[in-house]
Amino acid sequence: MVHLRRAVLLVLCVCSLVSFAEKRPITEKDLFKFTWIADPQLSPDGSQVAFVRVTVADKKDEYDTAIWIVPTKGGDPRPLTSGPRDTSPQWSPDGTRLAFVRSVEKDGKRQPPQIYLLYMAGGEASQVTKLAKGASRPTWSPDGKLIAFNSTTTPEDIAKEQCKGGAARDGGGTAGEDAGATKSKCVTPDHESDVHVISRAVYRANGAGYLDPTHPNHIWVIASNSGDAEKPRQLTSGPFAESDIEWAPDGSRIYFTSNHVLEAYYELPKNIVYEISPQGGEAKEVTHIDGAASRLSVSPDGKRLAFIGSLNQPVKSYTKPDLWVADLGGGAPTKLTGSFDADIGSGVGGDNSPPRASGGSKPTWTKDGGAIIVNVAKEGRENLWRIDANSGQATELTKGAQAVEGFNTNDNVSDFVLLISMPTNIGDLFLQSANGGEPRRLTNINDKLFSTLNLTAPEELWYTSFDGKKIHAWIQKPPDFDKSRKYPLILNIHGGPHAAYGWVFDHEFQYMAAKGYVVLYPNPRGSTSYGQEFGNIIQYHYPGDDFKDLMAGVDEVLKRGYIDEKRMGVTGGSGGGLLTDWVVGHTDRFAAAVAQRDIASWAAWWYSADFTLFQPSWFRKAPFEDPQDFTERSPITYIKNVKTPMMFILGDADWRTPEASGGEEMFRALKYRKIPTVMVRFPGESHELSRSGQPWHRIERLEHITNWFDIYLRGIKIAGYAPGEEGAWK
Repeated sequence: MVHLRRAVLLVLCVCSLVSFAEKRPITEKDLFKFTWIADPQLSPDGSQVAFVRVTVADKKDEYDTAIWIVPTKGGDPRPLTSGPRDTSPQWSPDGTRLAFVRSVEKDGKRQPPQIYLLYMAGGEASQVTKLAKGASRPTWSPDGKLIAFNSTTTPEDIAKEQCKGGAARDGGGTAGEDAGATKSKCVTPDHESDVHVISRAVYRANGAGYLDPTHPNHIWVIASNSGDAEKPRQLTSGPFAESDIEWAPDGSRIYFTSNHVLEAYYELPKNIVYEISPQGGEAKEVTHIDGAASRLSVSPDGKRLAFIGSLNQPVKSYTKPDLWVADLGGGAPTKLTGSFDADIGSGVGGDNSPPRASGGSKPTWTKDGGAIIVNVAKEGRENLWRIDANSGQATELTKGAQAVEGFNTNDNVSDFVLLISMPTNIGDLFLQSANGGEPRRLTNINDKLFSTLNLTAPEELWYTSFDGKKIHAWIQKPPDFDKSRKYPLILNIHGGPHAAYGWVFDHEFQYMAAKGYVVLYPNPRGSTSYGQEFGNIIQYHYPGDDFKDLMAGVDEVLKRGYIDEKRMGVTGGSGGGLLTDWVVGHTDRFAAAVAQRDIASWAAWWYSADFTLFQPSWFRKAPFEDPQDFTERSPITYIKNVKTPMMFILGDADWRTPEASGGEEMFRALKYRKIPTVMVRFPGESHELSRSGQPWHRIERLEHITNWFDIYLRGIKIAGYAPGEEGAWK
């Protein structure tokens, strides 16, 4: 018997070794094989979940999106639409139809997205809207007869389309208008100007490009029967945009948020909750806080409104979001989570949230109206919590080292569908009972690929910084880690600065570890998910003591004995790029650095970023009023101290951290000082390069970063990064 046991154990061990050997390290090009799940929607009867399946269209170097469905009682997912640009699935209240948004191509050009309807009994999807500027965010009325949505289409757009004899004549405009009469009034302009006349301080947005204040996003409604002759009706108008569409349970009102301030950057962030009849008329104020409200949710009895909001008095660099409730009959809103020091409705960041069609989750009332379910970020985890609608008492509904990146339920509120990401899983759907317990897995969307990859979970680390503060971090080790060896280290710094790393999949960390690096990724002071005081402590002191937190983390890992302190690198993006620049100006302990989408000069950034700092949140004054403060906190000030070879990763269409205020300055200064440096520019890429940029650019970004570290931390010769070698690395 003893020999038999030994034989069985030997077989099991051999099988395990074979299984381990069969798996391979993750590579940068595995991104091409990734599949993402986005915007899950539970059907009214709870039997199935519609979601957006996102894949890489590598031949076109972009992403495809299609609507898929999976049963909640078990079974394989299957496609409902073929894509390639279908998003925003929304069930009709009776579950017989699915509204979604589709963008098609015509004459080789991508057309504005429109709302389509798909009957679950079968048949092809039918187009519902035909507006010149398209439609987005479809939201069903409770009786299923109307769909409210957003559109930036204006009467002038409709008239122009009618002049062309375009499709918009059938999809919008004034009812009963004679198309022939309209066309007879048409005047064709001699020239369509592409010049931007700018009179506002905020005139472009990262990813969106130049803003068009003449096309605010308004609320429209249309009959849900695609055979109706009725045209869509525009409910709101004027120079201000509306968002957060939410129907009253009886269908009598539509609630939304809007900020009716022409140049809002002169004031602290805020907006107002309004209501309007679906038949039209004047919008009326419902409630507001001294701050911004979003993600509206009406209680089942229609008497109370829940929303996420942050107060902005006194002015802070970081103000944690809270859950609020207002009586729709009147009265001031109540902050339910004031004593719960965690981020309500917030999350943790990785580099592989769905790159398209992400959707969104809002607070959800229980069926009896006694509690509200919200997602909460706390200490690097993101889970669902149950908040008592009267006392504000918070109870954890889901637990675990994970990130619930999205959730949804139906009117029964007995089950929730969750989109969960973990360090070794991009994201899958789970079904969670409202009564608690373990969630049940519905999909394993990347199983075919991930079953072949040797991925490991990171090691969690808490350490004490210079002033006694506890800092949370993770260590991602190579899959074949051997503690007796000495490894090169990469310190990876998150941006924000008010953001957080956590228990979520990050391709970059897994890839670096697979290349033989130990990766340390901390949440220094200023990070979210650790409470109000920890997040705001860097106000007027950024960068500063957060640098000391990072160095304390490096020291903590060095104590473990498996890091070669002469082979350490540092990188980070956005705020992490700023801190990378700061680190090399204040210490020589790193052998190489890669600053991504960085800020070198605060003053240059203040003048050129896509949002303003007119309020005293990060700086007390403007650069011309307090130049010393801006100078002392700018990494470029310390450029003469830099001895570290540096690479700069920049997006040519990045308006959040424009290149001229960051990497361009550092690069030119280091070239002057003859410090090894290279600038890698990505055409057409915004600040979201690492998360949702073109697939090939995301892959090349990873390759360039690790190439730089391979050269200076591992002594590998890679050509292409010095004059006379350009392009040789390919």
